[in-house]
Amino acid sequence: MPHRPVTAAFINRLIAWRLPLLAVGMALAVASFLPARRLEFDQSIENMFASDDPLLAPYRRLTRTFGGNEVALAAYVDSKLLTESGIERLDQLTATLRKVPGVAAVQSLTTTPLGRAIADADNALTARLHELFEGYTVSDDRRIAAVICILKPKDQTDVPRSETVDQLRAVIDQYPGGTLAGEPVMIVDGFRYLEADGRLLMRLSMVLLAAVIVLCFRSLRWVLVPIAVVQVTIWMTQALLVALELQLSMVSSMLSAIITVVGVATVMHIVVQFREERGGGLSPIDAFRAAAIGLAAPVLSACLTDTVACSSLLLARVGPVQDFGLMTAIGLTLVLVSVVLLLPGLALTGRFDPDPKRSWGEDRLDLGLYRAIDTVERRPWLVGTATAIVAALGISGSLRLEIESDFTKNFRAGSPIVESYQMVEESFGGAGVWDLLLPAPAELDAAYLARVLRLEERLREVRVETAAGESEPGLTKVFSLADVVATVSPLSFETLARMPTGVTTTALDAMRGYMPESFQTLHAQDPATGQYVYRILLRSKERQPAAQKKRLIAEVQRIAQEGFPSANDQLGAQATGFFVLLTNLIDSLLRDQWITFAAATAGMWCVMLVVFRSPVLATLGLVPNVLPVFLMMGVLGWLGIALNMGAAVIAAFSMGLSVDSTVHYIVDFQRARQRSLSFRESLDAAQQSAGRAAFFATLALVVGFSALCSSEFVPTIYFGALTSLTMLFGLAGNLLVLPLLLRMCYSRRPL
Repeated sequence: MPHRPVTAAFINRLIAWRLPLLAVGMALAVASFLPARRLEFDQSIENMFASDDPLLAPYRRLTRTFGGNEVALAAYVDSKLLTESGIERLDQLTATLRKVPGVAAVQSLTTTPLGRAIADADNALTARLHELFEGYTVSDDRRIAAVICILKPKDQTDVPRSETVDQLRAVIDQYPGGTLAGEPVMIVDGFRYLEADGRLLMRLSMVLLAAVIVLCFRSLRWVLVPIAVVQVTIWMTQALLVALELQLSMVSSMLSAIITVVGVATVMHIVVQFREERGGGLSPIDAFRAAAIGLAAPVLSACLTDTVACSSLLLARVGPVQDFGLMTAIGLTLVLVSVVLLLPGLALTGRFDPDPKRSWGEDRLDLGLYRAIDTVERRPWLVGTATAIVAALGISGSLRLEIESDFTKNFRAGSPIVESYQMVEESFGGAGVWDLLLPAPAELDAAYLARVLRLEERLREVRVETAAGESEPGLTKVFSLADVVATVSPLSFETLARMPTGVTTTALDAMRGYMPESFQTLHAQDPATGQYVYRILLRSKERQPAAQKKRLIAEVQRIAQEGFPSANDQLGAQATGFFVLLTNLIDSLLRDQWITFAAATAGMWCVMLVVFRSPVLATLGLVPNVLPVFLMMGVLGWLGIALNMGAAVIAAFSMGLSVDSTVHYIVDFQRARQRSLSFRESLDAAQQSAGRAAFFATLALVVGFSALCSSEFVPTIYFGALTSLTMLFGLAGNLLVLPLLLRMCYSRRPL
């Protein structure tokens, strides 16, 4: 770490050049503002998996073979649906939705071989087609119509997916009970909420932070300083990410939150130390110089430790998680840059309100901090036993954690997307849409389609157990081209199979003429391998436990492989689609969490070893930062709260929430001991300096992050609540557990 003479010379230059540095900081803020607004979200779900994840190969095969797999379902209520006027309205809607930019194909009752004649009750085929498409494009009670909108792949259209979804929603909203559902709709809405949450964090949370800081220090100047440091850092970070062509994801959407935590914590320590120096009679410049020189090493060490903790995410195999690690390293480095550029000028320029004052009731805080140390001194076994019990409960609770695979639970109950899925789940048998890919010949024949139908019958027999312990079909709809041909053909497949090939081909060609869009999306050639692929559309209930979904997927895969196994160089049956990906999404994010957590722990230990020059102190410093992670996970486990995206990568991130205070605390304790203070006096000094700053920072951040609990996106609510909870655990660890550990190791021997 920097030697005091070098540090003093550097701080003196900062003070002397504070106005030019402030001007540079303001110029960078202005220059970064517009580029920062161009930072975009990567809305690709497949990118949330490792590039070599076995789930991606069949998904990529699906998208390249059939031109995309994203499906939006536009549904509306029509009590006269199967009348001539009802079918006419459906046909008009189908035509309108087909024209929406970004839509590749549509399917509805009017795209069947009968077309608008499907309303003709006298036609013998009508009833059979109604039954066939029941649960697919028409509800069981025949009162709700659905138009299946197959979206173009993102690389084949210039229209943003959000614009396509908005136009589809605008069209269907004009119909009675009109609603839009589907995985791409959820993803668009989810990212839209994330963007809104980013703005919320930057606005409402800053207002709440400002209010708390005003109450703590009763100074408008010192409200401006941390907010300016955080805001300028966020803008510079976002502008640099745009220049590096990086995009935010569902994981890295919390980037601004990390910058806020570190920026506010850093400034709080300086404010408290500056106030103490001013209380000793120093001028503002001398007080700032003394505070900056004293805090330069711990501030640099704390930011470096934070960076190492978050950079451990670079070890993850998932691209967006790796990007998040790089983004945090950039952001935390720029926190130091903002502090250097802005803090001297904002703290010392002008004479208005230069001094942070004592908050109302701070005497009680002094007493509370003193009593915390007194409790550790008088009842160490009580504090130690309580800590061990809480740690044991946290660790055992973390073993009870479950995964939330129902993507609809990422939205508040009563939100439009949840209501849409509820209607689809109830009226169409299930909102989980996925696919089964089968090896197929270039020209379909009756023998092959008969083989498909036998497989479909087996799939319809798959059962799952409900929450009430009852058995029900796992797949609520199994549908493919074979079902259409079997329904409209006057001859059975067995009869067709015995006829000359030309007769069978002619029948299938007729179907291709009747339903060209269906043929293109259900049977096509894989451009990468040249093999032909047959597609079966599956539907199941979205709202199922993750374990049950996985068992269902595995059973479908097993049965399909038995009917269509791999042979020679030809792939066998493969289950894939958004339902499969979303079921395994949180698993994908969690897979490397404990690896990154271990790397963060090791990296932080190495940094603290360099800072404290003591392996014992470095080890002690880990405890208040590791323990909150297990406590947070334990709370989720014991309360039965399933992990969603807001909690999936929080372990490594949580390590950086309280480490700033830990580093400052131990450095203050070391310096007090080096001044020949007694052990108790050294603890009191660290408690009243670093402990006080930690309390103010935690209070401001917890109140600020509470703004996220108003979000419509549940992972954001989780993130805000869990971050606040972890910071409170970390504060307790630094004010009680860390002093206890120092007492156990150093009360009777020097450092």
